[in-house]
Amino acid sequence: MTVEPSKRTGPAPAGFIGPTRTMTTLRVNGHDHYTVLEPRTSLLDALREHLHLTGTKKGCDQGACGACTVWIDNRRVLACLTLALAAEGREITTIEGVADGDRLHPVQRAFLAADGFQCGYCTPGQIMSAIKCIEEGHAESEAEIAEWMSGNICRCAAYQNIREAVCQGREALRREDGELP
Repeated sequence: MTVEPSKRTGPAPAGFIGPTRTMTTLRVNGHDHYTVLEPRTSLLDALREHLHLTGTKKGCDQGACGACTVWIDNRRVLACLTLALAAEGREITTIEGVADGDRLHPVQRAFLAADGFQCGYCTPGQIMSAIKCIEEGHAESEAEIAEWMSGNICRCAAYQNIREAVCQGREALRREDGELP
């Protein structure tokens, strides 16, 4: 159950709050979302099942594949291993929040240009990690990209194209920042 901020007028109805359910506010992509969750709900399940933000994918549900990569307070995290309640009061960014309106982020555009996906299932997590990999300064060589992106698995084995997309995204960001002509 998600309650829009403008429609929240008071406490949750009787039976919704207690040891098995709690009202929480998650700030996702710059918007507050009020929802009732079980305390054990993962951030991934809260995003997908309660907030209906399905861009973040559920892969292994064990933290091994990286398909669920999101940012909390501008740092990459695996949403399947993060309790939703632990993210309350923090800024959560999902793949839906990366673009600037209808304009794709340079790394998203680079993934399209380099064909950095095949089935596309891992692509949101790959893009979320790639952006941070570049921002953290870990994208200067293909070997470095392979190492710092190793937590994101592509079962289609599009790794060469993913590395190329990271390189293209890095260059596009440098041009935007005025570092390159």
